[in-house]
Amino acid sequence: MLATCRLRLALRGSSAQWRRFNSSYPVHRFAELASRPSSRHQIYQSLSTDPYVNLSIEHFLLENAPADSSVLFLYINRPCVVIGRNQNPWLETDLRALDNDRRPGAGRDDAAVFVRRRSGGGAVFHDEGNLNYSVISPRTSFTRDKHAEMLVRALHRAGAVNTSVNERHDIVITPGEELRNDPNEPPTRKISGSAFKLTRHRALHHGTCLLDSPNIHDLGRFLRSPARGYIQAKGVESVRSPVGNVSRAMADSFFSMQGVVENVIEQFVCLYGVHSDALLRARRAHALEPGIFAGDTWVSGTVGELQGEQEADIGKGIAELRSLEWKYTQTPQFTFSTYPIEGDPRERPPLPSSLPASTRAFLRFKHGAIIESNISVSADEAAASEQATRVHEVINGQKLHEITVERWAEMLQEGLAGTDGVNETGVQDLALYLGGLLGGH
Repeated sequence: MLATCRLRLALRGSSAQWRRFNSSYPVHRFAELASRPSSRHQIYQSLSTDPYVNLSIEHFLLENAPADSSVLFLYINRPCVVIGRNQNPWLETDLRALDNDRRPGAGRDDAAVFVRRRSGGGAVFHDEGNLNYSVISPRTSFTRDKHAEMLVRALHRAGAVNTSVNERHDIVITPGEELRNDPNEPPTRKISGSAFKLTRHRALHHGTCLLDSPNIHDLGRFLRSPARGYIQAKGVESVRSPVGNVSRAMADSFFSMQGVVENVIEQFVCLYGVHSDALLRARRAHALEPGIFAGDTWVSGTVGELQGEQEADIGKGIAELRSLEWKYTQTPQFTFSTYPIEGDPRERPPLPSSLPASTRAFLRFKHGAIIESNISVSADEAAASEQATRVHEVINGQKLHEITVERWAEMLQEGLAGTDGVNETGVQDLALYLGGLLGGH
């Protein structure tokens, strides 16, 4: 079937050389063409590496493309950690390793950024070696493996023939012969994870594909939370898997990210019967002919920052994703505790030697704000109860993402000052401890 599809594309492509039914359009007409009722097939590549821009363009296409249309959107993001809609950043990431968006002027231009997407699923790391693919299609024809299998066919054509879709709808790669006898090598490595968003008529499937990530051996630095042993969270928790690059399995073959992109586009065209003119424009779009092109039933071309500036809905989406309210206060309810509690009886890591052995810290959060607490340092039960009450009066309602180490010290000093066994050094040590675990900045 795929061979027949390629032959059909070649024949239609040759006729298109002398008879093209398509036109070039100014970029400000993107929204109009994307929402045009006859635009049943759409293919876009992003010129932007801004994850907020790309996810907002994707959301615009989900909301505005015709209900019977099929859309492919490909993009590469700057280094970032992207968590699911219902995940907890204090559990899924090490916020200290990411751009400090919580304190104006404290961030670094080269730091990985933190993003909460609108779809579900787990936390992933993006960088320049990771290809993001998004397919938006009618819900009636959607299955969770359909587009992952499309990507696998594209990878096979690129030479990565040992890739496949597993039972979790992830794409995995099996090791080559030189690694199969290595006891330290897992049976498979994950190269692509997916997330989904379903609306009444539409289905969004977007996923990652680790093609040639330069950070492949350093992902834990971004995705390993120092507070994992203390937090119990509602919502979705990521499933940890060994990961790998596609390029690693192609050491003896020529590897090109753009070649993979072209194969993905071709497989989308084959899957949905897209007009060959759309394929020709998509192949040329990214480097040779940036812009928007359209025929009677299709749209193809490049998108990026300009769409965010010119289309109000996309700009609004970018602002929402960048807002601290979206990033942090959308977090489902969770608890943090330095000792076993009802519902979370796990043994906790030992306290640092700088803190009294009697130190106890419990916090319950709703929408990222403290709603319940029990923080004390005294070994005396009555004194500890007084400390916990006084501290709660100070910290109740505080939003966690706004609490710096300095703010922890101020609040703890106010709540604990003058109580049993407390001095300024002890307060500072406790502030450093809590701030270090909970992303204090």
